Amino acid sequence: MHRPHHLFRKLSLPSWLPLDGFILALVGTVAFAALLPVSGGAATVTDGATKVAVAFLFFLYGARLSTREALDGVRHWRLHLTVLACTFVIFPALGLAARGLVPYVLTQPLYTGLLFLCLVPSTVQSSIAFTSIARGNVAAAICAGSFSSLIGIVVTPVLAALLLGSGGGFSADSMIEIALQLLAPFLAGQLLRRWIGGFIARHRAVLRLVDRGSILLVVYAAFSEGMTRGIWHQITPARLAVLLGVEAVLLALMLTLTTHGSRKLGFRREDRITITFAGSKKSLAAGLPMASVLFGAQAGLAVLPLMLFHQMQLMVCAVLARRFAARAPEPAPESLPSETPEPSAVSR
Repeated sequence: MHRPHHLFRKLSLPSWLPLDGFILALVGTVAFAALLPVSGGAATVTDGATKVAVAFLFFLYGARLSTREALDGVRHWRLHLTVLACTFVIFPALGLAARGLVPYVLTQPLYTGLLFLCLVPSTVQSSIAFTSIARGNVAAAICAGSFSSLIGIVVTPVLAALLLGSGGGFSADSMIEIALQLLAPFLAGQLLRRWIGGFIARHRAVLRLVDRGSILLVVYAAFSEGMTRGIWHQITPARLAVLLGVEAVLLALMLTLTTHGSRKLGFRREDRITITFAGSKKSLAAGLPMASVLFGAQAGLAVLPLMLFHQMQLMVCAVLARRFAARAPEPAPESLPSETPEPSAVSR
């Protein structure tokens, strides 16, 4: 039962270059959509399959989220409010400020994608992993990611409707579609978690392959639509390079704000690490299916900034996590509490 999980693990590159198998699969899916885009009747079938996949994806999200675990983390309310403020206040504010880059630096479609990137929830898995490597507060990272994902199901579409407006194709009907396709399956998963939680825990590897496959289907449908409509002709290598530069500045700003801001707020070292990683990152897993619902035919171009930012944040945060770990103070041995251990570098 563990083989599907190993399909991605075998594709992993060296730890210093966190371009894992899933990222390679995403790149391959985009290339496949460029060479063989779906159209006509097949596009209709793919669109229906994508909607089912997205609903199932959010059902799994709901079934996996431990309500008790989330409630246990309420005692870290200052930390969680700080992460949520970074994710849903500061990020969107920087996204709005980037409006001044249009049309001289960014095209309007790329800016729309950049602003959408600023609205999606924080990551869960990678934030936990980097927090653990850096010797931060792992329990708080789990709760912070869970809160962000839960709140983002409602907040991200609302912010998109407010900040993107009619330019993003939003209406009362689209909000109803969001509720039916994202929120309803998530709530169903939460309600059924009591009965299916054990099954999900026992088949975690298989279900992980299923949810990643669902995301790949979303990417294929979105990029196929972009190819058939010819929207990719709007992007030149120069525009792509500029977009990467803008996203590098955005990531640097958020890492600086979360690192120094959390210190100014008086958080201890372990909590500062959690805020740095959870507050500066965005979820590709949550953002892609949301974009397919929010943007429809324009989803392909809209998720491009998010896909690029996701890989950039993994590479940068992997380096930062190891630096934080190397600077972490070694705990004193319990048998000799008065002795001060010699500092040593931490490799992981």
